[in-house]
Amino acid sequence: MPQNEAAFAQFYARYVDTVYRVCYIRMKNQTDAEDLTQETFLRAMEHPELWEDPVHGKAWCIVTASNLCKSALRHWSRTKRTEVADWETALGATEMPDEESFVWATVMDLPDLYRTVVYLYYFEDYSGAEIAAMLGKKESTIRSLLHRARKLLKKKLGGVFDAETEKKH
Repeated sequence: MPQNEAAFAQFYARYVDTVYRVCYIRMKNQTDAEDLTQETFLRAMEHPELWEDPVHGKAWCIVTASNLCKSALRHWSRTKRTEVADWETALGATEMPDEESFVWATVMDLPDLYRTVVYLYYFEDYSGAEIAAMLGKKESTIRSLLHRARKLLKKKLGGVFDAETEKKH
């Protein structure tokens, strides 16, 4: 048990939804996402210095969850998994208009690396530099991935995806 249970409980409450969504986006499976979310926080228990550092703690959780997902996806037992069709329910999202639901489903159909970068950029509000640091890639690579992802989304979504849907900094 952590020395300061209240600090860990607050840390957990602050980041559990984000970690679960990162895992779910990568794994496309509720059970695996729950398992990897749990594993992420078990590892976080070993690092009490993270509990009081909101910026570093969140980034650590996202990177750790992503790495655990990568390892799980390489594992041989992952050959038989169940894909989920209802992303909004699985991610605990509130009711979305049909247009937003369609956009979310299209984002979830992107290749894994694009999907992760789009999620971190648009939904978690990380900058390209922060994403690059988390994923161990160059910032220019992240910009390229976002550019390609936007092109794919624009092609798949047609008129639904326009300049208004792009994040403004």
